Amino acid sequence: MNRAEVAVVVGASGAVGSEVVRRCAARGLTVLAVGRREAPLQELARTVEGTVEAVVADVAEDAVIATLRDAVGARTVRLALMCSGLPVGGSVVTIAPSLLAVGTEVKVGGTLRLFQAVRDRLAVGGRFAAVAGTLGIEPGASEAGPGVVNAALLNLMKQLSFHVADVGATVHTLVPGPMDTPRLRTIAAAIAAEEGIDDAEVWARYQGRTSLGRLPTVAEIGWAVELLLDREADVLHGSVLHLDAGGLHATH
Repeated sequence: MNRAEVAVVVGASGAVGSEVVRRCAARGLTVLAVGRREAPLQELARTVEGTVEAVVADVAEDAVIATLRDAVGARTVRLALMCSGLPVGGSVVTIAPSLLAVGTEVKVGGTLRLFQAVRDRLAVGGRFAAVAGTLGIEPGASEAGPGVVNAALLNLMKQLSFHVADVGATVHTLVPGPMDTPRLRTIAAAIAAEEGIDDAEVWARYQGRTSLGRLPTVAEIGWAVELLLDREADVLHGSVLHLDAGGLHATH
């Protein structure tokens, strides 16, 4: 890898983000680890083998565009990944409607801000990618925020794919569906509390949505992101990569 090339990972301290940071650093890329809190970013930089630069910034604010441009500097971007989680929960019956705007500001607005920050620095063969979710394609009954926001993100990513050909880069949307992460365990507990059932019942519901019989792992999603760094991944431009263990259907 060219040391003048960087990977920009938004949501770097999360489960998927930290996995991608490790994989990119192992491939010789300098990683700009972006997040709102400095401590976990510095811990990531300390524990990952390779070069990791912590960038404390909030993608829900337009000021992040200038912050990221300054962080990249004269280097080129080999990979830019948006993998921040959604800070909202609840069904359409219980969610505060204003929280849909909050979620959209973070995940959709944040993706657009990342794109505007790095577009002019994308390398030939560079990748712009975002992690969405299957609920944006086929919603369920319990998670209004992920359904609405990921639907908007999928639309945005298609639009962005029309604006990178001139720099020789590609755009990719990864749709893993629910993943086996601590964050999903927390979400499952909240759903269980809302419905008055046991956490294990909600977890079994998640697993039952996959024909593989289990949820995707963080390592598997990290592998898919790393796959995009291969030259042959050009052919995946504009596509949606379904990484949901055969689970593109909802249990209502």
